[in-house]
Amino acid sequence: MAAPSPEAIGRHPHLAAAQSADSVRVDLHTHTMWSGDSTTTPEEFAAAVSSSGLDVVCVTDHNALAGAVELRDLVEARVIVGEELRTAMGEIIGLFLTERIPAGVGHVDAAKAIRDQGGVVYIPHPFDPMRRNMSEPALRELAEADLIDAIEVFNAKTSLASLNRRAEDFAAEFGIVGGAGSDGHVPDALGSAYVEMPDFATPLEFLAALSRADVIGHHWDEPRPWTPRIVPSVKPVT
Repeated sequence: MAAPSPEAIGRHPHLAAAQSADSVRVDLHTHTMWSGDSTTTPEEFAAAVSSSGLDVVCVTDHNALAGAVELRDLVEARVIVGEELRTAMGEIIGLFLTERIPAGVGHVDAAKAIRDQGGVVYIPHPFDPMRRNMSEPALRELAEADLIDAIEVFNAKTSLASLNRRAEDFAAEFGIVGGAGSDGHVPDALGSAYVEMPDFATPLEFLAALSRADVIGHHWDEPRPWTPRIVPSVKPVT
């Protein structure tokens, strides 16, 4: 359990709260330069995780696993390999993945492909119309088919608290566990939202622990401070 830095606490004051020794702080939704809409390099991501004091980060780049796989050897915290993939009905996240799922598959097929890998189906920003949120009919179709394992009830980039509350209400309606994440596309976002939960080792233990989690966070969607820099290229996604 790393202590958050004063700079991170200045951005996200809740990081200063005491954390129980048997719990972990987990950000379920983060991005790196492999996402295409983020310029966060592996080194910047690793430094930001260390500064935030997070124990576990789910790296969920858009339609890519390569960044998450690389970061497992760079980040002090535990890294869960994930992917935020686009379907015709909106975005869906797979956690604990071993193989990339191609973009463009149907939402039901995407959920089944995640489950086939032993992964966790996680729905990000479900009611935020400013994002590629999953349509409500598709969301209900997945929920009624028991194809959702967890749903993001707090997304730090969602500007309206009412949208996060709708996600909470939906999770309660279907008895789905809730998660939270920074959805960070810039390094300073890490620490803005996470869950504090019992530790876990497997996807099943993760879901059991998530059912006992405390959701912690605040709205934070600041732009990255400008500095002259060179961002390495990434290999095309195949």
